[in-house]
Amino acid sequence: MHKRVPTYRNHKASGQAIVEINGRHFYLGKYDSPESHEAYRRKIAAYLSQQELDDTPLPSLRIDRLILKYFKFAKTYYVRNGKQTEEIVALRIALKRLRKMYGSTEAAKFGPKAFKTFRESMIQEGLSRKYINDTTGRIKRMFKWGVAEELIPPAVFQALTAVPGLRKGRSGAKETEKILPVPDDVVDATLPFLTEVVADMVRLQRLAGMRPAEVCILRPSDIDRSGEVWTYVPQWHKTEHADKERLIPLGPKCQEILQKYLDRNPDDYCFRPCDSERQRRAERHANRQTPLQYGNRPGTSVTTLPKRTAGEKYNTASYRRAIQRACDKAFPHPTLLKKRTLELTAQECNELQEWRSEHRWAPNRLRHSAATEIRRKFGLEAAQVVLGHSAANVTQIYAEKDFALAVRVAREVG
Repeated sequence: MHKRVPTYRNHKASGQAIVEINGRHFYLGKYDSPESHEAYRRKIAAYLSQQELDDTPLPSLRIDRLILKYFKFAKTYYVRNGKQTEEIVALRIALKRLRKMYGSTEAAKFGPKAFKTFRESMIQEGLSRKYINDTTGRIKRMFKWGVAEELIPPAVFQALTAVPGLRKGRSGAKETEKILPVPDDVVDATLPFLTEVVADMVRLQRLAGMRPAEVCILRPSDIDRSGEVWTYVPQWHKTEHADKERLIPLGPKCQEILQKYLDRNPDDYCFRPCDSERQRRAERHANRQTPLQYGNRPGTSVTTLPKRTAGEKYNTASYRRAIQRACDKAFPHPTLLKKRTLELTAQECNELQEWRSEHRWAPNRLRHSAATEIRRKFGLEAAQVVLGHSAANVTQIYAEKDFALAVRVAREVG
């Protein structure tokens, strides 16, 4: 639907040209003068492109006002397939942190010292170095946008770029543990406690080295089955914005897993929570001990308007939670699970939380496992191609070096 273009009019009382946009009146100069027509065209162009209409400089723009303007822009920029990306969530948290400390400060007066004070507050909170660098990077992008929109002086952003990111071992920020491949025996111990759908997602991701999001959005229409090795082309992927192509080869083992999910509408997702829920209910019914003539019959205890229903697609969060719930069942605490949650003391709750944290694994670690195996068998370049990395140094982050190879070289060479 096209916007109605506001008209260029004559304000008879003052003799000036005027245009009304979103309830605001803008005076453009002497009516029918070339300057007024130029000003009118600028206002209309800004209106149609949803830019700031006010041309007056804003030297005293406060940071909270800058945050509002930038976040309004971000909600239209960080969009994929008509939906906002997860970047919006992280950006909202980062901007909220800044507003709490410096919301009333003039944006033009926010310099490197204030920026480092903001960063130091996150260090004192015990946040990780990587998280802090990501957050400060988002703040810098906001000021860069403010300069591009002529809302703040260029010198503000230039000064902030002089503040480097935190370096490993050179700050008081907490370091996160390195993400390691998940051992196959741990995965095998977890699989029996997953639904059939999620278990197949895990098996497929481990074999193909996909990202968690890529296995979640898999559809029959995305798979080219014309060759001996199928090719999966995700409808979107992580590096799509950089104009990178992502092709995922699917060999015989992957094809065997996928066969039972392909006989459906080509645009339906292969792995669906509603299918998992249906299988869970069927399994509970099969294990029912109470005779059917007693108790609730199948379908009689269903909530008419449930608050939540199983959806048509897993996302990375629901996929991760399904795996973590299975981990809690596969690796139970030796003593504390015998107690009810309400009976646990604060110390026991912390102990149980630490136990679960140590024995849980996330689906992104499956990609590291696949990368390590491919690198060991076929070399770094092969791992780079399969994982879809444009640079080999990125692949090395995922593929753990095979120390056994170094031991063999040392044994033979000396």
